[in-house]
Parts: sequence; structure tokens; C-alpha cells
Amino acid sequence: MGKFKRTYEEINEKIARKEAVIMTAEEVIALKEEQGIEEATKMVDVVTTGTFGPMCSSGAFINLGHSDPLIRMQKVWLNDVMAYAGLAAVDIYLGATQLSESERSDYGGGHVIEEFIRGKEIRLKAVSSGTDCYPAREVEAIISKETVNQAFMVNPRNTYQNYNVAVNQSAKTIYTYMGILLPELGNASFSTSGQLSPLINDPDLRTIGIGTRIFIGGTEGYVIWEGTQYSPKAMPVLEKDMVARMGASLALIGDLKKMNPDFIQAAYISGYGVTLYVGIGIPIPILDEDIMRTASIRNEEIYTEILDYSCPHPDKPSLGWVNYAELRSGQIDIKGKKIPTSSISSYAKARTIAHTLKEWIEKGEYFLQEPIEFFPSQRELHRLKTTRVY
Repeated sequence: MGKFKRTYEEINEKIARKEAVIMTAEEVIALKEEQGIEEATKMVDVVTTGTFGPMCSSGAFINLGHSDPLIRMQKVWLNDVMAYAGLAAVDIYLGATQLSESERSDYGGGHVIEEFIRGKEIRLKAVSSGTDCYPAREVEAIISKETVNQAFMVNPRNTYQNYNVAVNQSAKTIYTYMGILLPELGNASFSTSGQLSPLINDPDLRTIGIGTRIFIGGTEGYVIWEGTQYSPKAMPVLEKDMVARMGASLALIGDLKKMNPDFIQAAYISGYGVTLYVGIGIPIPILDEDIMRTASIRNEEIYTEILDYSCPHPDKPSLGWVNYAELRSGQIDIKGKKIPTSSISSYAKARTIAHTLKEWIEKGEYFLQEPIEFFPSQRELHRLKTTRVY
């Protein structure tokens, strides 16, 4: 590491004066290659990142407001999608992947969330056993983001650091959260935004922790905890002098009422179910040369593992490693066979997020927040010890 150091306070002072130099994770690559690490570090204050892909572990808390007479909601449906009501009288949590209980199998919580953000009216039904202080047993109403008290997105697991490539070696087509996988290695599906991906550009989470201010769904939000299944690890890439960083994730929060449907979109994945595309951007302060080195990483230097999804078990067979330049070229080589590739995330939208965040900072509308606590460098994951599986 070089001697050059920079602090959050220094960066925020430059942002306030509109003098900070901000570059996206794409833009800074050329600067580093032209000027070198040392000079690039001195020149750039912040690097912005972005990702836009399906993030199933997402949802929203909503306070619906009290009815007259009062009700303690025990079961709640929004547009026939069940929300969790085991909180307080009229607080609920709506999960993105919860499916409609009507005949519409391609509609779920993610669609309700997107429609809410768009300002559409949502049908509410709630039932209760009734109590002396909450006597009502059933209510129906029309709600919207204008009528509810609070609505904030709380996502337990987003911005997965570096997801694997999915393929199918079996003789039949399979339907997965990575999309449709054709038999006998007919295609390969990937998701991570590579050189724009937030947790690849800060692989050790030196600048990301509890309290980090982020872009989420078109508005400001925060990192509130490590994401569920958080298990960062550095994995050696076979036959290459490279290491793949994988396994970190973040729990995030943001104001649902302020979000933009350009950056929160529901989707139905055939044969799997409903999910929610979430747009997230994280600014990386360039505090020293080591951070510049990782924040300017290229797709050619970022590797991920190819796994066979026809295996229904947690430990799927590995078919080797591939970098994101190869993935984005449109085809990769597996066992001597050219396999077409496709991404279920949007690189173009990730680029838009990184540029939008850059513009906010340049205008002096967005300041960096130093984490109040950092995450552990390692975390062991446990598996469910089942007594019976059907």
C-alpha cells in the first residue's frame, strides 16, 4: 500500500464544495491503466457502482393505519397476496416472492410492491378473531402510498457479491431462479454485473458496513446489517493465478414511497415464480491505493464458478471457472463445447445506476456515510438438519 491516504471528512468537504472527482467503476478502469494506481488514487475521490437483478430476499414493511372500529390484523392480503401480520395491530410485511392466492400464478408480492411505488390502488383484506380492545373481525379497504402511514423496503439479502454460472448437464430442460436451463449444456445463465458490481469493487468490505448510505430503488437508503447467508470467502481459481471473491451479501433499507419504478420491477420466472428486480448502487470512497486497485478491477480479472443446476443438492458439481469478459462475449467453453451465455441481470441498468449516483454526488446532493460497524471477514453457514424431507 502506498503512503497516500484520504478520509471520509475530506471527501465530504469536497462534495460540499462541488469539487470532488467522481467516476463510475467502468470509467476509472481507463484512468488507472493510463495514469497508474498511485496517480489515479490521488485524482479520484469516489467510485460509484451499480447492480440491477432479481433479488428474491426482498420485501416491505407497511403500516396501514387503524380502522374504525379497531382491528388487530391476523391475516392480511394485498391484491390476494398474503402478507405477514404477526407484528402489531396494523403493521405487515409483504415478501417479494409470495404468490397470489387467486388463479394468477404469475403474480405476487413483487408486483404489489411495484404497483404501490407506481401509485396504484391496492385492495386490502384483513381478518381477525377479535378482542375487547380490537373488536373488528374483518375489514376491506383500498390503500395506496398516499394513504398508508409508513412504507419502507427492508431486504434481508441483496447485492450478492459474486453469483455462480448456472448450467444443466441432464437430458431434460429444467426451470430455475437462474432462468430456463436447456439440457446437455444447451445454455449458461449468469447474474452478477461484474466490474460494476458493488461488493466486487470492495471485496473485503473496507468501506461498506452498518450505516453505509446507498442508492436503492431510485432513492437513498442504508446498509442495516450483514445479509442473510453472509459467508465471504476467497476461492482459488483452478489452473489460474487468480482468486474469486464470493459469498458476501447485505441487508438494506429504503423509503418505499420515494422509490422509482425504473429501479424496482417485478418479474415472473417461468417454472420458478415471482421475484423482484432491485437497483442498488454503492459509492466507494477512494481512501488509499488498495481500494483504488479493487475499485478499478476489469471483467477479465473477475472469475466465477460454473455449477450444474440439474443436481438438486446444495453442493452442485463444478464445471470450472470463467471470467466476466468471457461471459459477456456471448459464449463460453465447457468441456470443449461452445455454450451460449445470457444474463438475468441488466448491465445497462447497472451502468445507469452508477451514473445516477455519480450525478447525485457531483451536485452536492449526496454525501458518504462512514460505517458505524464493519462486518466479520468470515462467517460459517449452517445447514438445516431435517427430520423429514418429501
